[in-house]
Amino acid sequence: MPTGTKDRLIAAAGELIAVGAAPTAAAVARRAGVSRLTVYHHFGSQPGLLAAVARESAAPPLEPAGGAAGDRLRSLIHGACAHWASSPALFRRLPGGPGQVDEQEIHALASALADADQLRPGCSLREAEDVIAVATSFAAFDRLHHDGRRSPAAVADILHRIAATVLA
Repeated sequence: MPTGTKDRLIAAAGELIAVGAAPTAAAVARRAGVSRLTVYHHFGSQPGLLAAVARESAAPPLEPAGGAAGDRLRSLIHGACAHWASSPALFRRLPGGPGQVDEQEIHALASALADADQLRPGCSLREAEDVIAVATSFAAFDRLHHDGRRSPAAVADILHRIAATVLA
């Protein structure tokens, strides 16, 4: 539950986007129970508000750097799927698309897989990064989840098998 005014505004904008309504400053302010000037005070403009919603939609860091690289891959994919399952309607409609898993996190995991000799011969670090990025993307999750056709855990298992097959 959002606590501060800024959090309430971001949540209100996200709710409007999720149902396909325009997240205008007036509509967001009404939904959050504040004045329109409050929206401008916190975000400067409607694009500033939308940028904040996009930042908030990014998948959070999911696994500390420790642990076996293969376990980290599984955890990263499962965590991303759980995140995407939290509000697929929002992520589907978010201007500019949903945030993604952090590129540094993807690079660190790909490097850890390479260092542990868990990449197939000929698999470059860049290819490993691309595979991890696809396996943790909203687009891949949304295609397989299809509004509940498969559970988030089932989707994560499929994406993990795909990634493990391509990488190993």
